[in-house]
Amino acid sequence: MNKRQKAILVEVATVLVITLIAVVAMINFKDYINRREAITAMQQLGKIVLEYQRQNSRVPSESVFLSEKDNVRGSVRLTNLVYRGLWIDFDAEPNDILAYAMKNYPSSLLDDGYVVLMFDANVVWMGKAEFEELLARQQSEVEIKMTHP
Repeated sequence: MNKRQKAILVEVATVLVITLIAVVAMINFKDYINRREAITAMQQLGKIVLEYQRQNSRVPSESVFLSEKDNVRGSVRLTNLVYRGLWIDFDAEPNDILAYAMKNYPSSLLDDGYVVLMFDANVVWMGKAEFEELLARQQSEVEIKMTHP
């Protein structure tokens, strides 16, 4: 193999490596944007819930919550949204989980987890283990039986 052939081989290998890195980066960037939009949509829902609570002295029903979800920008990112309003009292703790949506990512850079709306309208991202532990502490036996027959 002469110098020219080696140079071409190195250039082709370099282009392939750069292309592979770019593809992986774009996949992870797409997942990051998806997660960011889900968090933003949940924040908008949190504001709606706070306003509803202020006006009605209670959390909205699931039907009201889900109908408002459809009007929120980015709501398509909140697939498998679970609303726990039926199980939340008005005197709930600020860190009680009001709604959540699971996010699974095929990428290796972002961990799977949940976009979580707390009772005080704070929205956080939680890893699976942390979320499942918090939810298990907050769920009553009746809720568990009703939601997981």
